[in-house]
Amino acid sequence: MNEIERMKARAAELREIINYHNKRYYENDAPEIEDFAYDRLLHELIEIEETYPELSTPDSPTKRVGGKADAKFTPVEHRVVMESLQDGFSEDDVRAFDNRVRDAGITPVYVVEPKIDGLSVSLEYENGVFVRGSTRGDGRIGEDITENLKTIRSIPMRLKQTLPLLEVRSEVYMSKAVFIELTKQQELNDEKPFKNPRNAAAGSLRQKDARITRQRKLDIFVFNVQQIEGKTLTSHKQSLDYLRDLGFTTIPFYTECATIEDALEEVRRIGGIRGSLAFDIDGAVIKVNDFAQREALGSTSKFPKWALAYKYPPEEKQTTLRDIEINVGRTGVLTPTAVFDPILLAGSTVSRATLHNQDFITEKGICIGDTVTVRKAGDIIPEVVCVNTHADSAVPYTMPDVCPSCGAPVIREAGEAAIRCVNPDCPSQLLRTLIHFCSRDAMDIDGMGEAVLETFVENGMVKNADDLFHLDKDAIAAIDRMGQKSAENLIAAANKAKENDLANLIFALGIRHIGQKAGVLLAEHFGTMDALMNADETAIAAIDGFGGIMAKSVVAFFSLPESRELVEKLKQSGVNMTHKSTVVDDRFAGLTFVLTGTLSQYTRKEASDIIVARGGKTASSVSKKTNYVLAGEDAGSKLQKATDLGVPVISEAQFAEMIQ
Repeated sequence: MNEIERMKARAAELREIINYHNKRYYENDAPEIEDFAYDRLLHELIEIEETYPELSTPDSPTKRVGGKADAKFTPVEHRVVMESLQDGFSEDDVRAFDNRVRDAGITPVYVVEPKIDGLSVSLEYENGVFVRGSTRGDGRIGEDITENLKTIRSIPMRLKQTLPLLEVRSEVYMSKAVFIELTKQQELNDEKPFKNPRNAAAGSLRQKDARITRQRKLDIFVFNVQQIEGKTLTSHKQSLDYLRDLGFTTIPFYTECATIEDALEEVRRIGGIRGSLAFDIDGAVIKVNDFAQREALGSTSKFPKWALAYKYPPEEKQTTLRDIEINVGRTGVLTPTAVFDPILLAGSTVSRATLHNQDFITEKGICIGDTVTVRKAGDIIPEVVCVNTHADSAVPYTMPDVCPSCGAPVIREAGEAAIRCVNPDCPSQLLRTLIHFCSRDAMDIDGMGEAVLETFVENGMVKNADDLFHLDKDAIAAIDRMGQKSAENLIAAANKAKENDLANLIFALGIRHIGQKAGVLLAEHFGTMDALMNADETAIAAIDGFGGIMAKSVVAFFSLPESRELVEKLKQSGVNMTHKSTVVDDRFAGLTFVLTGTLSQYTRKEASDIIVARGGKTASSVSKKTNYVLAGEDAGSKLQKATDLGVPVISEAQFAEMIQ
């Protein structure tokens, strides 16, 4: 194979790899490689296409921004293309950029600013009022996310001065502090945490429900004027100063530099402080300040010739692994943590890093005493990259087979990387267990939210779920901001919860893989808690809608002495252990319904309860076995699938006739 054939094959390989990672990054908000590694791949492809122009293709990722509009949002055509930026990885790249600018006959003044690692969006204003916001998408077509952007408090809904038209480009981000708090909450809810603040911001901003976006506490920096009417601006710095006067939160600091060496000095300064910033950055941007000079320089098919994004390489250092500690999370997952000699990394001293799971340890061949390389993923979370050298007499590390918190045996289910403790009385899982136990679809104990339960745990008042039914009124009243009335209400709510159906209790126990509907099926099939606890896998798996994994999980849970002891305590406390049949009639016997869209006359749970009370059942997805699809407003893909499969679609009015 000659050189041109080798380069052609490599270019094709790079396009396939880059397009794959574009989809993971821009559309799924779940990248698999670090930004620096991605940028290197793209830079290699650019070099091949510049050296061999005949190998360039019209659809090459070097000619377009990576994302595309999501079908769940209305497409927006950008009147001004939202371009990407050319990347530089060394000071030589920066000087080469300066040479290209000067070769065009330009004597520039540069502005250097931090490159915020978030999601790029456009904000449009008409007559001073915010009218639309959209994602970058592929640079020409983005997504309308106006309602979600309105939840970001730092976006002004009305400008301090009225302009006929203004469009600005901005970066939505999540602060490091908010990100850390969010990942803690995701762990508490047994959710897969976001990998970094950029993923969290993108995933939060592209929610169909704007209320979820509001809860994520996103923020925004405005950094560019896309188009403007009613005001003449001649330079980048002037535009940023003016945007700040209009009420925008602009990029936090930006510095004019007379020479490229001054610009490089500012790039180094930003790199030195990035670990101490409240937000994540992945580089610094060097821009020609004068707008007339920008116009003269122009753009390529993908990025402007008047700007360069200098990308900071991930900072890595070597250290000695001294120990591996096992932490038990609130979901029962055992997480190994590396303990190593302290090192200064990305602006702070670190001495610990997650090792994820046994598979990660085995893959990298990690042993206590090894010399390892550590870096901060997204400049926030320390991680072990690789083993450099093994210690003498090194022994591969293996995870324990019992929980270090409670001593109960741990399990690893097929297809999962996590090793988990399923003991309901495990102290490390107590708070999450209690939050779930008291939640609306479980025991529904009004007033016992996360904050209250956390206070009870911290004060040693609750050590397991049964303690919730033996709370001391005076002890509660003595807690700050509680009082006698609050104490009485909480105790009354707990006593009321004792009367709940068996299905609520089964779900409340937090059995792995057993959700609310599965709890109902178990209660209906076995009738009593004793019958369920004594059932074997075969009997449980025979229930319609159950599988082997669910059955195995139920049997494993009740095989633990701690589980049986908890159930016995709850029984002695007066908690109901039998199923209360709610069947009104059997008109829907054998029928399966799927609910989709927004219902106006019922909540989803109310409609589902009505169906179950008449002998039917509900499912989450449409199939050939579905008998009816109950569709409300804004019904989406499920409605389309029902039409494709010929499944009858009914309205709320038709549903009301069916249940009269």
